[in-house]
Amino acid sequence: MNAARSNAHPGTLIVYGYGPGISHATAMRFGREGYSLALVGRNEQRLADGVALLAGHGLDAQSYVSDAADPADIRRTVAEIRRRQGNLSAVVWTAFRNGGVTNVLQTRPEDVERAFDIGVTGLLACVQAAFDDLTAARSAAILVANGAVGENTSQADGFATMLGIDGVALENAAKSKLVGMLAERLREFDVYVGEVTVAGSVAGTTTARGDAIDPADIAELFWSLTRTRDRTRVRVVQ
Repeated sequence: MNAARSNAHPGTLIVYGYGPGISHATAMRFGREGYSLALVGRNEQRLADGVALLAGHGLDAQSYVSDAADPADIRRTVAEIRRRQGNLSAVVWTAFRNGGVTNVLQTRPEDVERAFDIGVTGLLACVQAAFDDLTAARSAAILVANGAVGENTSQADGFATMLGIDGVALENAAKSKLVGMLAERLREFDVYVGEVTVAGSVAGTTTARGDAIDPADIAELFWSLTRTRDRTRVRVVQ
């Protein structure tokens, strides 16, 4: 175990893959609890808009342009966040690979690995880069948003192949397994790792349907999980 944990400021929350929906709602929820917010993504304008929206609610947020598929860039970004905003105490990972592998039978085996460069390689790089801070923080947490197409069911398999999102399904499945292994390995350091799998669309995103899940509900679930720390995986259904 690392040195004594402080009961002061809760620290900085990294939101990797920031955008409308889950990541913005989660930033809002944790910001209300006193966290400094580090918004990370590829779209500079979206990040700037997010900082402005959060500032309008009196929340402290800064933005960082970064490629979630590039481990070296992730390490650089995490170091910059630490330098600008102080100790890291939580990570929310909503970044994922959208497309790329549409049909595994028509994809060169050598190219399938690109399905894992964000949800697995990127997530792991972020956790390793933040490891020292997380293991020294009080009630540290790593929170991962995932999709239901990665579930080990025939229904999920059929849905993924029907939509031509074989790569997304592979990433979701591997990411969930990584979450479980991280949860086991980080338990001795009192770092909570949790995953919320979303079975349906989320309001505020481009794929949202009329009955879409309210991202504020998912954000509240993330917050609750960091408090109770009693479950690794939770499923939310539209």
